[in-house]
Amino acid sequence: MGRLQGKVVFITGASSGIGEACAREFAKEGAHLVLTARRLDRLEALKQELTQAHSDVQVLAAQLDVRDKIQIKNVVDSLPAPFKDVHVLVNNAGGAIGLDDLVDVSEEDIDFMLNTNVKGLVFVTQALVPGMIERQAGHVINVGSIAGKEAYSQGSIYCAAKHAVGAITKSLMIELVDTPVNVSCICPGLVDTEFSTVRFRGDKDKADNVYKGMQPLVAQDIAEIIVFTANRPPHVQIADLLVFPSAQAASKIVSRK
Repeated sequence: MGRLQGKVVFITGASSGIGEACAREFAKEGAHLVLTARRLDRLEALKQELTQAHSDVQVLAAQLDVRDKIQIKNVVDSLPAPFKDVHVLVNNAGGAIGLDDLVDVSEEDIDFMLNTNVKGLVFVTQALVPGMIERQAGHVINVGSIAGKEAYSQGSIYCAAKHAVGAITKSLMIELVDTPVNVSCICPGLVDTEFSTVRFRGDKDKADNVYKGMQPLVAQDIAEIIVFTANRPPHVQIADLLVFPSAQAASKIVSRK
């Protein structure tokens, strides 16, 4: 039996991209899943796929906007018995809107990026970590970004949000050092998901141009690393991991053919 067999994994932003890929990879390990996102129809379809493919895996789909603290509390408080003891939290929900100079970023876009990437991550963590401490077992895995390690032009607010994720992760790790609860941050470079499509407000041509002439990472690449991180022995804590495609060396240093 694997270390994740029968453990409960709570994933935010599970309706697409890295979150969806994480659901598939954790299911392969026999973990039970709480899948959350704003798009419930996608979650239900994913739940059906996973339960059909893995007869030993239980899946709960719950509509959740991580920006809404009350909604988070309601979802966590209403988890039924098979899902109540969350062992792994994957804080994946996030995203960027726009690619603008700081002086041009709208308040609406600022609110979306800070509320989704920072406050939402904090709210979900606050809802689930006390239970991990009480049970003396658990793992918080935050999905960061190269944007949390290097600032770049026209990414000021998103970079600030992901720098905050890194700081929050480190602070939480220090606060939990006397407990068996582990904390990790996985920071991808260029990953071909819906991220760029959302950033460019649905403009697929602009989104595709981000990855033109190079082979980016895909969601499964990061999901496999997240599951590997969660699957370490309890005394092993992967604290901070930066992942690039081989054609990338920094946020804006990319080899294109």
